[in-house]
Formats: sequence, C-alpha cells, structure tokens
Amino acid sequence: MLESLINPKRAEKGPWKMFFIGLLYASLSLLLVKLFFANDHVLIKYSGLLVVTFCVMFSLPFMYYIIKQEEEEDEIVEGIRRIWSVHKDAFFALIWLFLGFVVAFSFWSLVLHDSNLLNAQIETYCSINFPNSITDCVAQYTTGTFGPTGHVTGIPRFLSILENNLYVLIFTIFFSLIFGAGAIFILAWNATVIASAVGVFTKFDLSQIPLGLLRYMIHGLPEIAAYFLAALAGGILGTGFIRNGVNNKRFLHVLENAIVLLFVAVIILIIAGFMEVYLTPLFFS
Repeated sequence: MLESLINPKRAEKGPWKMFFIGLLYASLSLLLVKLFFANDHVLIKYSGLLVVTFCVMFSLPFMYYIIKQEEEEDEIVEGIRRIWSVHKDAFFALIWLFLGFVVAFSFWSLVLHDSNLLNAQIETYCSINFPNSITDCVAQYTTGTFGPTGHVTGIPRFLSILENNLYVLIFTIFFSLIFGAGAIFILAWNATVIASAVGVFTKFDLSQIPLGLLRYMIHGLPEIAAYFLAALAGGILGTGFIRNGVNNKRFLHVLENAIVLLFVAVIILIIAGFMEVYLTPLFFS
C-alpha cells in the first residue's frame, strides 16, 4: 500500500517532496520496531538492523525506478555538464529523501529515548570517533552519562574517517552494481548512524536537534552526496551491462559516465573528511 502513495516519476520532477516521504518511511520504520520487537529478548539485540531493513523495504520501489530511469538517459549522454543535467533531479531527490530519514530518525530516537533502537549504529559511531575507548563510548550513550573519551584528532582522525568513508563508498558501488536499488541499504544505514551521533551530541535534549543536525550536516551532506553519486554510478553500470552487453557502444557511454561520477565522489569524500576534522570543530566542540 505504501509504495502506491508516491509516484516516482512525479517525485523526480519535485525532488523536495521526497523529504516528507523520508520522514514518513523513517518514522514508520522506527515506530514499527519499537512496537513489535521491544519485548522480544532476541530480536531487540538486532533492532538497529531491523530499523534499516524496514526503511529499505519502504524505499525500494522508488530506488528501482530511479536507477532504471537514469541508466536509460545515460546511454546517449556525453560530457560532464550533460551528465549533471541528466542526473541532477535524481540526485536531489535522493538528498531530500536522506534528509527526511535523518530528521525523523533523530527526532524519534530522542523522543523515545531507547538506546536499543539504534544499538548497532552507536557502536559504529564510537568505532569511528573513539577507536581507543569504544566500550566507554557505548556505555555513555546507553546510560546517558557523557564524560571525556579522548577521541583521536588531526591527521590520524582524518585518515580513519577517510578509510571508513571509502569503505562505505566501495560497498555502495557493489550493492548498487549487483542490485541497483540495493544501495538504499547503505544510505539508510548512514542516516541512522548520523541520527545516533545527533543523539550523543545533543545529550538527548530534543530542543537541541536543529543544532545537532547542523553539526553533522556540515560534513555529512558532502559525504552522503558522494555515496549517492556512487549509488547512481553502480546502478546505471549494472543496468547498462544487462541491457546492452559489454561490447555495445551505448554501454561504453554508460561506463565513461559512471567513471566520471565515481571520480567526483572520491574527491568529495576527501573534501568532506577535511571538513569533518578541521572545519566542523571550529564551530562545534
């Protein structure tokens, strides 16, 4: 029923509408897990993954349409300007969808104040930002006591963040290459990780959500933009291969365009890493 609420073709013409779809899908995902699995002693341990799974299921019809549509247009497009003109509507639709995810996950995680709902995500956050004290970091989030944890700074932190982001980028490419719409799993996962980080930063204070979102969107938006470019590149490449085969001239166009998208994505990730380590701390402690 939910997939019939949105016409993907209409959404691409008005990308901002996807923000409200993201709000709906993320809210339903979190609330369904809270409602049906909170008292299950086994499944509650995996609630972070269940939240992402529900979000992915809701989003798959839209992602499938986007990837299919973009590949068809890519077969006849050459030049970086033309590539952008063809993909920009899909790109912004995905950005708005992601923002809807982040806002909804952040809001409900603070309102419900249940550390089990995004348990896997907070461990991921701690492993990236506090690799020397992961256990203490997770314990602080669970109990709500926030003390110093001594996270890594400077070049080591930049290299750690860049390594993680490139790892996510590679997974995004493979997910979208094997199953075009499958990249939505990586994107929904990152939305929940950011929501967990917002919860830590705001110390569960609902009134601080705008500040928390700003804190992580400064570098988070460029990062997720890179992942979206990778998702589009992998998706159109996989679809182009199936439709045209390796030796077809149209597939070569698709391959060239996919390489351009991936190159731009890597450059954006490097810039985002510098922003996270050296720019964001100038405004937020």
